[in-house]
Amino acid sequence: MTEQWPNHPKSFLRRHLGRNVGTEVFGLFAVLFLGLVIIGPMSTIVLWAFADRWRAPALLPTEWGTSYWGETLQRADVLTALPFSILLAGSVTLLSAFICLPAAYSFARIKFPGKQAFLLSFLATNAFPRFGLYVAIAVVFFRLGLVGTVPGVVLIQLVNTLLTMIWIPTSAFQNVDRALEEAALDVGAGRVRIFFQITMPQVLPALAAALLLTFVATFYEAQGALIIGLPGVRTMATLMYSYINNQVVVQYGAVISLILWLPSLVLLAFAQRFLRGNTVSAGFGV
Repeated sequence: MTEQWPNHPKSFLRRHLGRNVGTEVFGLFAVLFLGLVIIGPMSTIVLWAFADRWRAPALLPTEWGTSYWGETLQRADVLTALPFSILLAGSVTLLSAFICLPAAYSFARIKFPGKQAFLLSFLATNAFPRFGLYVAIAVVFFRLGLVGTVPGVVLIQLVNTLLTMIWIPTSAFQNVDRALEEAALDVGAGRVRIFFQITMPQVLPALAAALLLTFVATFYEAQGALIIGLPGVRTMATLMYSYINNQVVVQYGAVISLILWLPSLVLLAFAQRFLRGNTVSAGFGV
């Protein structure tokens, strides 16, 4: 009964091939589903961005062109919001690194009461709906005169960076090979030299991943910037809301969407070229 292959080779092959075919069919359907869910909407946006005219029931644009690109990029609100969004995202990322990286090093190397509870508290910004959190913060900011100001938007976007800029670097510093640092101390190297020549090269890929993720998330952040920033501060993400709600020209929204994708594509290409594939997962301690 246990020796199925010698006695019944044909039945064994049918069962074996049946399992393989079933797995391949399931994988094929999974790929098709992901293609419809992810690539489908993205391809529609790309088609609209290069469509001068597209009317039902045509499956593809009836007239192709880039005229709406010129119209969109010549709009005063776009010319103002695009460089401002890049500058804002870069500033928030650098400020977050300046604040969070020393804290992450402390979490990784210093023992103090309530360390784990305090570290887990940074999950609070993602554990609850952010819109309610932003409304509560907006009440405080309104009393402080920060609503409708750039400092107010910077502060609200800093809240979104805490998890990434604390957890990934903390885990990276914890995974540093302490034996190398101790060996350097034994031969007389100073603490500063050890940090920059031994510690930093080991954590640099994780830190780069944290910086990239923070920049992209800040560039796309819309709810906090919308509640705290308007009407005085307008980013590309908040500008997209007005295009969706007030504009009847679909091509404007499609062009803005592709412009918003550009930083992600550039940073992903950089990450693929310079970062290891397991950097992010290793940063989270996975």
